[in-house]
Amino acid sequence: MSRIESLHDAKRARHAPREQKGHRVTFERVELDALLYLYGRMVKAGEWRDYALDYLNDTALFSVFRRSQERPVYQIEKFPKQAQRQGAYAVYDAGGQMLRRSSSLRLLLTFLEQRVERNSSRHS
Repeated sequence: MSRIESLHDAKRARHAPREQKGHRVTFERVELDALLYLYGRMVKAGEWRDYALDYLNDTALFSVFRRSQERPVYQIEKFPKQAQRQGAYAVYDAGGQMLRRSSSLRLLLTFLEQRVERNSSRHS
């Protein structure tokens, strides 16, 4: 059966904050472009081979893998609720330790790229 909803309730629901609507946190187009650009560079360098995107209710995750059967080497998290206090973005290592938090995704990706390059030069 159909559910009848008043016009007033429909308008109020449409203008409700995101949290009340039940929307998941996602990466925006510009953010995905930056993430995939770095991913492509790391694939070309032979550092990364696979990635995964997870969109949850309060956070979005971009995980990168050396092999698809392993745990992620790094996870980049977007957590908008922390934007005012600590920054909306964070990067974690394979052990789940937070390496850096930032309000700028570009700065976070620059840090991550330098870290990967530094680690790969140590192992060469």
